[in-house]
Amino acid sequence: MHAIRRWSSRNARLLNLLYRRSRDVFEFVKPLLRGIGYDRLDRPIALIERPLKGLLFDCRMCGDCALAQTGMVCPMTCPKQLRNGPCGGVRPDGGCEIKPAMRCVWVAAWDGAKAIDGDAALAAPMAPVDHRRKDTSAWINLLRDADAAAAEQARQ
Repeated sequence: MHAIRRWSSRNARLLNLLYRRSRDVFEFVKPLLRGIGYDRLDRPIALIERPLKGLLFDCRMCGDCALAQTGMVCPMTCPKQLRNGPCGGVRPDGGCEIKPAMRCVWVAAWDGAKAIDGDAALAAPMAPVDHRRKDTSAWINLLRDADAAAAEQARQ
């Protein structure tokens, strides 16, 4: 699993391009998906999302994907599940404080982010994970959140 995760961070630019294209496809079919109903689609899309993202990123299906912001490295694979950077216990060789044989997730995220856009994505702090979304589709949640934000903006 670690070898594939390392491949993913080394190829973050390609994977980020695929992510952006996938996001464009979801935005394009959003009216259809909204018509079918996000609740109905959550489970089938999560069934596709889980093995694909699990293989490539060791995804934990938190439902609030941060791959685009973390160099295509899932921060939830950190033993401490830190979402906004390393804990300070990173070993000199880049190893994890808790699991020394494992490379620090944030060292890999930094490498992946540099490959994508020179680490600009890592500059913005991320909101904490909403654990109520665990095991749900991040794609559906992204669409649902965009609809909620648009509705909120329309009310103002």
